[in-house]
Amino acid sequence: MTGSLALTGCDALSDLPDPSATSAAPAAGGAALRAVDGLVVKGRAPKTGYDRDEFGSAWADTDRNGCGTRDDVLAKQLSAVARDSDGCKVLSGVLDPDPYTGGRIAFERGRSKVDIDHLVALSDAWQKGAQQWSDGKRRAFANDPLNLLAADSSTNRRKGDGDTATWLPPNKAYRCTYVAGQVSVKSKYGLWVTEAERDAMRKVLSSCPAEKLPTGGSPTEAPTR
Repeated sequence: MTGSLALTGCDALSDLPDPSATSAAPAAGGAALRAVDGLVVKGRAPKTGYDRDEFGSAWADTDRNGCGTRDDVLAKQLSAVARDSDGCKVLSGVLDPDPYTGGRIAFERGRSKVDIDHLVALSDAWQKGAQQWSDGKRRAFANDPLNLLAADSSTNRRKGDGDTATWLPPNKAYRCTYVAGQVSVKSKYGLWVTEAERDAMRKVLSSCPAEKLPTGGSPTEAPTR
């Protein structure tokens, strides 16, 4: 999918959860383990009606800097970045380390082994609250840097729409950061978790009780194995 979509604050962001109106919005930078208890626990809803297009055009220019979200994420998370003459399109760079495997991946546009992963998959979000959202809120979610991570493509595709209960990065050193990121995203947007997912979040984060919730941008610090 191609194309650019500019969002107004009213369309995209004003309908995000009000932190004062829900327990699922802990203070940014607080302990991720404690924040798990603020997430609503419910069963997974049917996937009926899910389509990627429900979250708007892929990689919209939501920050209005003239570049699509995908290129913004690549430029932020890769090193040795080379751009096209348009100043936006990332042509090459290096992902080192890859958060999901701990390895080093050379990025070359058109032959890329790097995906931009939604930390909380769009399908998972659809089954845990996003079906009821406005179009603007879904577009904001799909392009929020807090929920986007450059990662090894083959590993990302094995993840699919898995949540913490069904998939964790092979790079064990990154798991606390990864789960804290999911907790932060689900807290921000008021998405619920299943009981198994909550228990899995607690299990991972209990090994790193000082892990903080990401405060914005993208959880990109990726320790090697």
